[in-house]
Amino acid sequence: MQERASNSDPGHDSATESASSRETWPIEPNKSSGGGAATTIRIVDKDKELATKGVAEWQVIRRIPSTGRVTLREVARERVDLVAEKMKVMPDEALDEIKSELRSILEGTGGSHHVEEFLYLQKLVQNRVDFTPTTLLMTHHVQLEILVAIKTGIQEFLHPSVNLPVSHLAEVYLYKRCQNITCKSALPAEECRCNICSNRNGFCNLCMCVICNKFDFEVNTCRWIGCDVFSHWTHTDCAIRDEQIGSGQKINNGIAHPEMLFRCQACQRTSELLGWVRDVFQQCAPGWDRDALLRELEYVCKIFRLSEDSKGRNLFRRCDDLIERLRSGTAQSMSPRALLQALQELEMDFPKMSENEELGRLITPHEACNQIAEVVQEAVRKMETVAEEKMQMFKKARLAVDSCERELDEKTREARELKAEQLRKKQQVEELESMIRLKSAEAEMFQLKANEARQEAEQLQSIALAKSEKAEQDYASMYLRRLLEEAEAEK
Repeated sequence: MQERASNSDPGHDSATESASSRETWPIEPNKSSGGGAATTIRIVDKDKELATKGVAEWQVIRRIPSTGRVTLREVARERVDLVAEKMKVMPDEALDEIKSELRSILEGTGGSHHVEEFLYLQKLVQNRVDFTPTTLLMTHHVQLEILVAIKTGIQEFLHPSVNLPVSHLAEVYLYKRCQNITCKSALPAEECRCNICSNRNGFCNLCMCVICNKFDFEVNTCRWIGCDVFSHWTHTDCAIRDEQIGSGQKINNGIAHPEMLFRCQACQRTSELLGWVRDVFQQCAPGWDRDALLRELEYVCKIFRLSEDSKGRNLFRRCDDLIERLRSGTAQSMSPRALLQALQELEMDFPKMSENEELGRLITPHEACNQIAEVVQEAVRKMETVAEEKMQMFKKARLAVDSCERELDEKTREARELKAEQLRKKQQVEELESMIRLKSAEAEMFQLKANEARQEAEQLQSIALAKSEKAEQDYASMYLRRLLEEAEAEK
């Protein structure tokens, strides 16, 4: 299986994040084909008056007024050497301001005004006939970055972390180098001389889709389908939309069998898809997580949804079932190996189906022996595979049992320790309860003694009161008696 070249560059991730959503080759008048022509017509119809005005203004070359700042329209319209001279004396802050203005226009934050301004700037640039390799090498670096961004519509050329040489920017402008800043391959890539690479300006067969001409940075996936002849790549969705994927006939031993095939738009050759899916899963599945596996299964379902052969329908059903299990959470630990096994079983079933279809014709003993040997070998391989998987499952189960036994022993020991600790705690509780009962008895005894002491004190107090009252009475009677005696004595 061919692997699509990975052109990702960690240093430029932030700058290339949105590049995949844009056209990867610009449209020029009288140089486009297919969808590009429609784009050109749409631009002319929408902004006919604006484009005409742009051409008229470009035809009259004027000197830039010395206002101290170069505008985007001046960069797109005026002579290269004049703009370069003006930019050489401009401070870096002013140059960054111009690039920021163009980035804002490309992002479309200003609505229809920015769209019209971009179409006007692009029309000015596309109608320049003085942009040759020599003149482009004379430009200021920021000036050429702006021209390339206007022509391609890709704002990543203006990103602060992207610093391409002037020679590379000039080649991108002239369609001699890939405009994917993480690919940057010289065009035509790998010196391909096919019809598309020869006639489609700016197309790179290493990173762009043959149908939509867009690029992204996904590799090791069923989202891209590769051609076996010219190594061109096509988005799976684009191939399905343009009916480049469909049911076809595969000849095996002189008999045609229905099979899902992919027809490359570049070379018109066909490639069978069942083996391609198997190769993708065998080579790439170990690096997928659960979400990636779910996405890849969805792409496989898209490919084989309209399959007319039994193998394709069977694969579609198995993928659909696995998707449901993954989404419902019943296959959390399932790996892509399940689908690989299904693909292997389908491949092994193919000779049996072929044999059943060929029962109506006579075969030589040698062919019969070969077919029987193939079936036996496949059966043996399948049995060996199943036996190996069963042995691995047994080993895993044995390890799991041993682990459970060790865990059970640990839990038993912990239970004994907890029981002993519980007994110790129980004894401590009983001791505390006995101490509490003893202290309660002591408290009751002291309370009883306190009550007796209080009663005795009350009795003593009552006796003291009685004696005090008697003493007062005695004193009063004695005092009165003495007063009487004194009174009698005076008489």
